[in-house]
Amino acid sequence: MTAGPIQDLTHARVLRIALPIVAANVTVPLLGLVDTAVIGQLGQAAPIGAVGLGAVILSSVYWIFGFLRMGTTGLTAQAHGAGNAGEVGAILKRGLLIAAAGGLLLIAVQLPFFWAAFRIAPASAEVESFTRTYLAVRIWGAPAIIATYALSGWLIALERTRAVLALQLVMNGTNIALDIAFVIGLGWGIAGVASATVIAEWSGVAFGLWLCRDGLATTSTRVFDALRLRHMASVNGDIMVRSVLLTGSFTTFLFVSAGQGDTQLAANQILLQFLTLMAFLLDGFAFAAETLVGQAVGARRASAFRQAVRLSALWCAGGALLMALGFALFGTTIIDLLTTAPDVRASARVFLIWAVLSPLFGVASFLLDGIFIGATRTKEMRNAMIVSVAVYAVALWLLSPIGNHGLWAAMFVLYGMRAVTLAALYPRIPRALEAP
Repeated sequence: MTAGPIQDLTHARVLRIALPIVAANVTVPLLGLVDTAVIGQLGQAAPIGAVGLGAVILSSVYWIFGFLRMGTTGLTAQAHGAGNAGEVGAILKRGLLIAAAGGLLLIAVQLPFFWAAFRIAPASAEVESFTRTYLAVRIWGAPAIIATYALSGWLIALERTRAVLALQLVMNGTNIALDIAFVIGLGWGIAGVASATVIAEWSGVAFGLWLCRDGLATTSTRVFDALRLRHMASVNGDIMVRSVLLTGSFTTFLFVSAGQGDTQLAANQILLQFLTLMAFLLDGFAFAAETLVGQAVGARRASAFRQAVRLSALWCAGGALLMALGFALFGTTIIDLLTTAPDVRASARVFLIWAVLSPLFGVASFLLDGIFIGATRTKEMRNAMIVSVAVYAVALWLLSPIGNHGLWAAMFVLYGMRAVTLAALYPRIPRALEAP
């Protein structure tokens, strides 16, 4: 494990952290495309719908454990910045224990969980039958996929983002190869797609544990330290509340869109893919902020903290400008690639300006999230999100009657409030570092 230096904060260092994350993000939608393409070779609609529905059900519940990635990054970066190698290793072990407990819990409650999922998202008898087959296999990968959140967060904190990219490539590459072998080669159908994913998830964990072997080898008697466990639980709990509120806001956006008709709902779903593309790029620089800010806070170096923020902000702003320009130049082409329906294309083009402006309005919230995660000021993040979502709800109520432009304007209110509330709390971080 490398030492925890925070000197030499340069543009090159930010890029070494950020670019592998951007590349790793690109591999995620590729896997979904291959899953769909392979199962599509069966020539039936129901299996395609079952894989999509099953993946959404599991990704929704796995996402709840996304706090483990962010919390692990912030805590590890701080311990690394403080030069506390024992605690760096202990945080990894705590994260893996949480992952194991969470995964086993999901396996234990799978029957009532699946029952509830089908009540919320009912499907035809044929699709539900296929989906149950898919879920019955996939659920056994729960401990593995949650563990990868902890492993990835730990590697990011230590600036080993090329290892994160390698982990994603191993998992997704294994999954794609087994998809083809099990479904096309052996004819296993839905069970083949699910089995390929589970094997890939456990293969990824094995590879991730090998990548993190130095952390696992450290000797520490503090893995079960009550105070540190409570602090980790508090950090992760705050992040979970914040993330649930944020996801609920986007879900509400789609629910309200549905009230404007099928065409408008489809158009907004297309435009939300632009926001996903934006996240692929800006997440890389936000992760760099998490890492470098966390190390500066751990070392209690206010000057290093400011330099980390300055460099991350410059690259976040540059990335946002690049994305906005790309959306302006190629937005209509992207829309045409995502749908062939003439009415959906026409509607999406009308509202494309909101997608073009999204990186410029959203960049501050991405950056500030990274800063606050790195500083583990998660209680402030949680409270800021509560205020932001409350204001967004009011804006949605007032503006949605205007139509889809009002709906998008409410989304931008959410962007603005997230940035304003966190910016108002930001001075507390450097003040705390400067305090004697």
